[in-house]
Amino acid sequence: MTGVQTVAHTQFSFAPASLAGLIALAVAWPTASLAQMPEHSQAISVGSYFARGDFGADVETRIRYFPLSYEYSNSKWTLQATASRLSVSGLGNVLVNVGGVTQAVAGTELVTQSGAGDTVLTGIYHLAPIGQVFFDLRIDAKLPTADESRALGTGEFDASVQLDASMSLTNTAVFASLGYSDRGKSSLYPGLQDSVYTQLGFAKPVNESVSIGAFYNYRQAASAFSTESHELSPYVSWQLTGNWSFTALAVFGMTDASPDTAVMGQLRYSWAR
Repeated sequence: MTGVQTVAHTQFSFAPASLAGLIALAVAWPTASLAQMPEHSQAISVGSYFARGDFGADVETRIRYFPLSYEYSNSKWTLQATASRLSVSGLGNVLVNVGGVTQAVAGTELVTQSGAGDTVLTGIYHLAPIGQVFFDLRIDAKLPTADESRALGTGEFDASVQLDASMSLTNTAVFASLGYSDRGKSSLYPGLQDSVYTQLGFAKPVNESVSIGAFYNYRQAASAFSTESHELSPYVSWQLTGNWSFTALAVFGMTDASPDTAVMGQLRYSWAR
Protein backbone atom coordinates (compact mmCIF):
# COMPACT_ATOMS: atom_id res chain seq x y z
CA MET A 1 0.00 0.00 0.00
CA THR A 2 1.57 2.39 1.08
CA GLY A 3 0.19 16.26 -1.83
CA VAL A 4 -2.35 20.09 -3.80
CA GLN A 5 -2.95 23.81 -3.90
CA THR A 6 -2.42 26.45 -6.64
CA VAL A 7 0.60 26.21 -8.91
CA ALA A 8 3.35 27.04 -6.43
CA HIS A 9 6.22 25.11 -4.89
CA THR A 10 4.74 23.26 -1.96
CA GLN A 11 5.90 19.91 -0.73
CA PHE A 12 4.64 16.95 -2.74
CA SER A 13 5.40 13.82 -0.76
CA PHE A 14 6.05 10.56 -2.58
CA ALA A 15 6.39 7.41 -0.46
CA PRO A 16 5.88 4.26 -2.46
CA ALA A 17 4.11 1.30 -0.92
CA SER A 18 3.67 3.33 2.22
CA LEU A 19 0.39 4.30 3.84
CA ALA A 20 1.92 7.46 5.25
CA GLY A 21 3.20 8.38 1.82
CA LEU A 22 -0.10 7.74 0.07
CA ILE A 23 -1.92 10.05 2.45
CA ALA A 24 0.83 12.66 2.11
CA LEU A 25 0.66 12.42 -1.68
CA ALA A 26 -2.58 14.36 -1.71
CA VAL A 27 -1.47 17.23 0.52
CA ALA A 28 0.52 19.61 -1.70
CA TRP A 29 1.15 20.31 -5.35
CA PRO A 30 4.26 19.06 -7.07
CA THR A 31 7.16 21.49 -7.41
CA ALA A 32 6.28 24.41 -9.66
CA SER A 33 7.88 27.63 -8.43
CA LEU A 34 10.57 27.81 -5.77
CA ALA A 35 10.23 31.55 -5.66
CA GLN A 36 6.73 31.26 -4.19
CA MET A 37 7.73 28.95 -1.36
CA PRO A 38 8.18 30.50 2.12
CA GLU A 39 11.79 30.50 3.28
CA HIS A 40 10.78 28.42 6.31
CA SER A 41 7.49 26.60 6.90
CA GLN A 42 6.12 23.97 9.23
CA ALA A 43 3.09 21.71 9.19
CA ILE A 44 1.26 19.23 11.39
CA SER A 45 -1.18 16.75 9.89
CA VAL A 46 -3.44 13.99 11.16
CA GLY A 47 -4.95 11.38 8.90
CA SER A 48 -7.16 8.32 8.75
CA TYR A 49 -7.06 5.38 6.34
CA PHE A 50 -9.58 2.55 6.01
CA ALA A 51 -8.99 -0.36 3.61
CA ARG A 52 -10.53 -3.74 2.84
CA GLY A 53 -9.61 -6.59 0.51
CA ASP A 54 -8.97 -10.32 0.32
CA PHE A 55 -5.33 -9.94 -0.83
CA GLY A 56 -5.64 -13.23 -2.73
CA ALA A 57 -7.02 -15.17 0.27
CA ASP A 58 -10.49 -16.55 0.99
CA VAL A 59 -11.09 -14.18 3.91
CA GLU A 60 -11.22 -10.38 3.81
CA THR A 61 -8.70 -8.29 5.75
CA ARG A 62 -9.57 -4.82 7.04
CA ILE A 63 -6.97 -2.18 7.89
CA ARG A 64 -7.32 1.03 9.91
CA TYR A 65 -4.38 3.42 10.02
CA PHE A 66 -4.09 6.78 11.80
CA PRO A 67 -0.87 8.76 11.11
CA LEU A 68 0.35 11.92 12.83
CA SER A 69 3.08 13.90 11.04
CA TYR A 70 5.30 16.90 11.63
CA GLU A 71 7.07 18.60 8.72
CA TYR A 72 9.67 21.35 8.40
CA SER A 73 10.57 22.88 5.02
CA ASN A 74 12.87 25.52 3.60
CA SER A 75 13.94 26.37 0.07
CA LYS A 76 16.34 23.41 -0.10
CA TRP A 77 15.10 20.77 2.34
CA THR A 78 11.95 19.15 3.70
CA LEU A 79 12.18 16.98 6.83
CA GLN A 80 9.25 14.92 8.05
CA ALA A 81 8.52 12.46 10.87
CA THR A 82 5.39 10.28 10.95
CA ALA A 83 4.13 8.15 13.85
CA SER A 84 0.93 6.13 13.67
CA ARG A 85 -1.65 3.87 15.24
CA LEU A 86 -2.64 0.73 13.32
CA SER A 87 -5.38 -1.90 13.51
CA VAL A 88 -5.59 -4.99 11.29
CA SER A 89 -8.51 -7.47 11.27
CA GLY A 90 -8.10 -10.78 9.44
CA LEU A 91 -6.18 -14.04 9.52
CA GLY A 92 -2.85 -12.34 10.19
CA ASN A 93 -1.62 -13.20 6.71
CA VAL A 94 -1.41 -9.63 5.36
CA LEU A 95 1.34 -7.15 6.15
CA VAL A 96 0.76 -3.43 5.62
CA ASN A 97 2.88 -2.13 2.69
CA VAL A 98 3.71 -5.71 1.63
CA GLY A 99 0.54 -7.70 0.91
CA GLY A 100 -0.04 -11.39 1.44
CA VAL A 101 2.43 -13.51 3.41
CA THR A 102 0.07 -16.48 3.46
CA GLN A 103 2.70 -19.15 2.89
CA ALA A 104 5.02 -17.74 5.56
CA VAL A 105 2.62 -16.97 8.41
CA ALA A 106 -0.85 -18.43 8.13
CA GLY A 107 -3.72 -18.24 10.61
CA THR A 108 -7.03 -20.07 10.85
CA GLU A 109 -9.05 -17.67 13.03
CA LEU A 110 -10.16 -14.10 12.46
CA VAL A 111 -8.38 -11.77 14.87
CA THR A 112 -7.99 -8.02 15.33
CA GLN A 113 -4.55 -6.71 16.27
CA SER A 114 -3.97 -3.08 17.24
CA GLY A 115 -0.98 -1.04 18.33
CA ALA A 116 1.66 1.42 17.23
CA GLY A 117 2.55 1.42 13.55
CA ASP A 118 6.02 1.83 12.13
CA THR A 119 7.67 5.27 12.34
CA VAL A 120 8.77 6.89 9.07
CA LEU A 121 11.51 9.54 8.82
CA THR A 122 11.80 11.44 5.54
CA GLY A 123 14.38 13.78 4.06
CA ILE A 124 13.80 15.55 0.73
CA TYR A 125 16.36 17.69 -1.09
CA HIS A 126 14.95 20.13 -3.65
CA LEU A 127 17.25 19.97 -6.66
CA ALA A 128 17.83 22.78 -9.13
CA PRO A 129 15.23 22.76 -11.93
CA ILE A 130 16.11 21.97 -15.52
CA GLY A 131 14.10 24.34 -17.64
CA GLN A 132 10.48 24.10 -16.46
CA VAL A 133 10.96 20.68 -14.82
CA PHE A 134 11.55 20.52 -11.07
CA PHE A 135 13.23 17.63 -9.24
CA ASP A 136 13.34 16.31 -5.67
CA LEU A 137 15.60 13.62 -4.25
CA ARG A 138 13.91 11.77 -1.39
CA ILE A 139 15.06 9.26 1.22
CA ASP A 140 12.67 7.44 3.58
CA ALA A 141 13.70 5.37 6.59
CA LYS A 142 11.18 3.09 8.29
CA LEU A 143 11.87 2.43 11.96
CA PRO A 144 10.33 -0.89 13.12
CA THR A 145 8.15 0.40 15.96
CA ALA A 146 5.22 -1.88 15.02
CA ASP A 147 4.91 -5.28 16.74
CA GLU A 148 5.90 -7.97 14.23
CA SER A 149 4.54 -10.76 16.44
CA ARG A 150 1.04 -9.33 15.90
CA ALA A 151 1.54 -8.82 12.12
CA LEU A 152 1.54 -5.03 12.47
CA GLY A 153 4.95 -4.74 10.79
CA THR A 154 7.97 -6.75 9.69
CA GLY A 155 10.10 -5.82 12.70
CA GLU A 156 12.91 -4.74 10.39
CA PHE A 157 14.44 -1.47 9.19
CA ASP A 158 13.52 -0.45 5.62
CA ALA A 159 14.85 2.35 3.43
CA SER A 160 13.88 3.81 0.08
CA VAL A 161 15.39 6.35 -2.29
CA GLN A 162 13.60 8.03 -5.16
CA LEU A 163 13.66 10.83 -7.69
CA ASP A 164 10.56 12.99 -8.18
CA ALA A 165 9.92 15.22 -11.19
CA SER A 166 7.12 17.70 -11.80
CA MET A 167 6.15 20.55 -14.08
CA SER A 168 3.23 22.86 -14.74
CA LEU A 169 1.26 22.69 -18.00
CA THR A 170 -0.92 25.83 -18.06
CA ASN A 171 -2.98 25.36 -14.86
CA THR A 172 -2.32 21.63 -14.44
CA ALA A 173 0.64 20.11 -12.62
CA VAL A 174 1.95 16.72 -13.79
CA PHE A 175 4.35 14.63 -11.75
CA ALA A 176 6.27 11.36 -11.80
CA SER A 177 8.41 9.39 -9.38
CA LEU A 178 10.85 6.48 -9.70
CA GLY A 179 12.34 4.77 -6.66
CA TYR A 180 13.79 1.69 -5.00
CA SER A 181 12.89 0.14 -1.63
CA ASP A 182 15.38 -1.90 0.41
CA ARG A 183 13.52 -4.10 2.91
CA GLY A 184 15.08 -5.68 5.95
CA LYS A 185 14.90 -9.48 5.88
CA SER A 186 12.92 -11.23 8.61
CA SER A 187 13.05 -14.79 9.97
CA LEU A 188 9.43 -14.38 11.07
CA TYR A 189 8.32 -13.33 7.57
CA PRO A 190 10.64 -15.03 5.04
CA GLY A 191 10.34 -14.00 1.43
CA LEU A 192 10.50 -10.22 1.87
CA GLN A 193 12.29 -8.66 -1.08
CA ASP A 194 13.43 -5.31 -2.43
CA SER A 195 11.39 -3.62 -5.14
CA VAL A 196 11.27 -0.84 -7.72
CA TYR A 197 8.24 1.44 -7.85
CA THR A 198 6.91 4.33 -9.89
CA GLN A 199 4.08 6.86 -9.70
CA LEU A 200 2.44 9.09 -12.31
CA GLY A 201 -0.24 11.71 -11.78
CA PHE A 202 -1.70 15.17 -12.18
CA ALA A 203 -3.25 17.91 -10.04
CA LYS A 204 -5.55 20.68 -11.23
CA PRO A 205 -7.28 23.58 -9.43
CA VAL A 206 -11.05 23.82 -9.75
CA ASN A 207 -11.13 27.25 -8.10
CA GLU A 208 -9.09 29.19 -5.53
CA SER A 209 -9.83 26.72 -2.73
CA VAL A 210 -10.48 23.33 -4.37
CA SER A 211 -8.10 21.10 -6.31
CA ILE A 212 -8.61 17.69 -7.90
CA GLY A 213 -6.23 15.10 -9.25
CA ALA A 214 -5.32 11.45 -9.57
CA PHE A 215 -2.23 9.27 -9.54
CA TYR A 216 -1.29 5.75 -10.57
CA ASN A 217 1.05 3.73 -8.38
CA TYR A 218 3.04 0.64 -9.46
CA ARG A 219 5.32 -1.46 -7.24
CA GLN A 220 7.16 -4.69 -7.85
CA ALA A 221 6.28 -7.56 -5.52
CA ALA A 222 7.46 -6.85 -1.97
CA SER A 223 7.31 -10.52 -0.96
CA ALA A 224 7.76 -13.89 -2.60
CA PHE A 225 4.18 -14.59 -1.50
CA SER A 226 2.58 -11.45 -2.97
CA THR A 227 2.19 -10.00 -6.45
CA GLU A 228 3.17 -6.65 -7.91
CA SER A 229 0.75 -3.86 -7.05
CA HIS A 230 -1.20 -1.49 -9.30
CA GLU A 231 -3.36 1.21 -7.72
CA LEU A 232 -5.39 4.15 -9.03
CA SER A 233 -6.14 7.01 -6.62
CA PRO A 234 -8.36 10.02 -7.39
CA TYR A 235 -8.47 12.78 -4.79
CA VAL A 236 -9.83 16.22 -3.95
CA SER A 237 -8.27 18.84 -1.68
CA TRP A 238 -9.85 21.85 0.01
CA GLN A 239 -7.91 24.89 1.24
CA LEU A 240 -10.18 25.69 4.16
CA THR A 241 -8.28 28.80 5.33
CA GLY A 242 -4.82 30.21 4.82
CA ASN A 243 -3.44 27.62 7.26
CA TRP A 244 -5.88 24.71 7.19
CA SER A 245 -6.48 22.20 4.40
CA PHE A 246 -8.31 18.88 4.07
CA THR A 247 -7.74 16.14 1.51
CA ALA A 248 -9.93 13.14 0.68
CA LEU A 249 -8.59 10.28 -1.40
CA ALA A 250 -9.82 6.91 -2.68
CA VAL A 251 -7.70 3.90 -3.66
CA PHE A 252 -8.73 1.22 -6.14
CA GLY A 253 -6.41 -1.78 -6.11
CA MET A 254 -5.98 -3.90 -9.23
CA THR A 255 -3.92 -6.82 -7.86
CA ASP A 256 -3.86 -9.06 -4.78
CA ALA A 257 -1.03 -6.99 -3.27
CA SER A 258 -3.39 -4.03 -2.83
CA PRO A 259 -6.68 -3.55 -1.00
CA ASP A 260 -9.76 -3.84 -3.19
CA THR A 261 -10.82 -0.37 -2.03
CA ALA A 262 -9.62 2.18 0.48
CA VAL A 263 -10.49 5.72 1.56
CA MET A 264 -8.26 8.28 3.23
CA GLY A 265 -8.62 11.69 4.78
CA GLN A 266 -6.06 14.15 6.10
CA LEU A 267 -6.39 17.42 8.00
CA ARG A 268 -3.31 19.64 7.76
CA TYR A 269 -2.27 22.84 9.53
CA SER A 270 0.71 24.74 8.09
CA TRP A 271 2.42 27.99 8.96
CA ALA A 272 5.41 30.05 7.87
CA ARG A 273 8.20 30.72 10.34
